[in-house]
Amino acid sequence: MSDKDKDKDKDGVPPARPEPKDQLVETKHTVVIAGQEIRYTVTAGTLVLKEEAEKTGEQAGVAEGEKPKAAVFFVAYTRDDVPDSARRPVTFSFNGGPGSSSVWLHLGLLGPRRVWLDELGQAPPPPYRLVDNEFALLDQTDLVFIDPVSTGYSRAVPGEKPREFHGFKKDIESVGDFIRLYTTRYQRWTSPKFVIGESYGTTRAAGLAGYLQDRHGLYLNGVMLISVVLDFSTLEFTLGNELPYLLFLPAYTATAWYHGRLAADLQARPLAVALREAEAFALGDYAAALLRGSALTADEQTRLAGQLARFTGLAPDFLRRAHLRIRDDRFFKELLRAEARTVGRLDSRFTGRDRDAAGEAAEYDPSYANIVGPYTAALYDYVRRELRFESDLPYEIINPKVWPWSYADHENRFVNVAETLRRAMTANPALKVFVASGYYDLATPYCATDYTFNHLTLDDSLRPNVTLAYYEAGHMMYIHRPSLARLKADLAAFLQAAAP
Repeated sequence: MSDKDKDKDKDGVPPARPEPKDQLVETKHTVVIAGQEIRYTVTAGTLVLKEEAEKTGEQAGVAEGEKPKAAVFFVAYTRDDVPDSARRPVTFSFNGGPGSSSVWLHLGLLGPRRVWLDELGQAPPPPYRLVDNEFALLDQTDLVFIDPVSTGYSRAVPGEKPREFHGFKKDIESVGDFIRLYTTRYQRWTSPKFVIGESYGTTRAAGLAGYLQDRHGLYLNGVMLISVVLDFSTLEFTLGNELPYLLFLPAYTATAWYHGRLAADLQARPLAVALREAEAFALGDYAAALLRGSALTADEQTRLAGQLARFTGLAPDFLRRAHLRIRDDRFFKELLRAEARTVGRLDSRFTGRDRDAAGEAAEYDPSYANIVGPYTAALYDYVRRELRFESDLPYEIINPKVWPWSYADHENRFVNVAETLRRAMTANPALKVFVASGYYDLATPYCATDYTFNHLTLDDSLRPNVTLAYYEAGHMMYIHRPSLARLKADLAAFLQAAAP
């Protein structure tokens, strides 16, 4: 008898697999926010996502109408001294990647514990530690941090293919279905509801605003977007797409200003003034020049190269050889090449050193290297030691195995969920949107975000529903202590205005 036959009963039907079960742990804690002690409960663990399915011979032991698909790990914070939790706001949070866990917003911005970094966001030498987060958002809203399938401790159940979840559409559906399940299980349907996402998590958040309304009739009060990418045409340096060259330029100016590489007159001005000049040039003379392409005369190219040099700190000769177009990967290397330094992608305040200073591509992102160690160590220790959830699986901070990510619904065109957000806001005029951008973010530059919202074509009556905010930090602006304090105040004001 073969091993395969041994796995079948006398009727030739495979034995039923043990059905995956929820694994939940509750703990009690306190934190002081704005001088007030807040008592709260943490629920950490996994909920099993199921799909409706008919029972077949291959699904023996599966209850009619439900088939387990994935065990989704989450950490939920609920305030204890609330007389009616059904009326208290609840916010669902996730990061991006794709392939990232929710650790960054969880232990960097929103949760009652945060990773300790210095005032500017620089990590100390290891080992690392957590501290109470006096800027946590728990005074305003309950919090649910979600790890999408294949990130954190979330996994497809045995017999299901993880790859099924690694794509634009299924990712939004599975996270949306988890939100529906949590909202039902914990009786939060009458609570004001918000989602907050960072980076690709903003893509997911905008998609969820539509999916939750259309599929589950779940209307949100607000969407909070941290370091935004809704329209991928603003970020992709592909042949024939001129937008990124224009929209990255002001972030290049901010970076060069920070490192003291701008033209002397521009360097002497406050950052905000320098950026307004860079924006005017990018969307004015520079945009007109790129649209003309090879029709530019030699004198015009020389003049434009000089203007670009003024706003970027790069050499005019280099800019002419690059046809006046500066890709982000070249800028990382070129700005500080004379000092054999590269600037960070997630946060261009940070610098690194490559083995090959003359090379074209940066060896690593120094701004990511600064945070991944502290956040990883803190998460592993926190979940087991303080939250009492135990698992020997690796907690996938960022899982490269989700790639290639499927964009099957967007073949031969750029991903763009800005229209999904517009439709959701139109159908739900109460929906408010908060947008946070960092000036030193070279992953999702602030001017690209502005462009996206300036082209949202919202009805005039809905334009006040969008709030834009800017911070003198990078992609994860909250690692910079002054920006963290400002962002907390801005998010609190947004929640108070958006929740009835």
